[in-house]
Amino acid sequence: MRGNIAAIVLIVVGSYFLLSNLGLINISLREVISTWWPLVLIAVGVSMFAVPKEKK
Repeated sequence: MRGNIAAIVLIVVGSYFLLSNLGLINISLREVISTWWPLVLIAVGVSMFAVPKEKK
């Protein structure tokens, strides 16, 4: 699960930079992060519940 999340993050960030360089979008990443940072914390917390714990 953790590898999938990292892959999705890389795809989204790469797509953002590509579309920004091509001039197709005009969104400030700083404004988006400053507005939606609590959602990132919630997503990390939910993903911690979704990942199965390792047995010792």
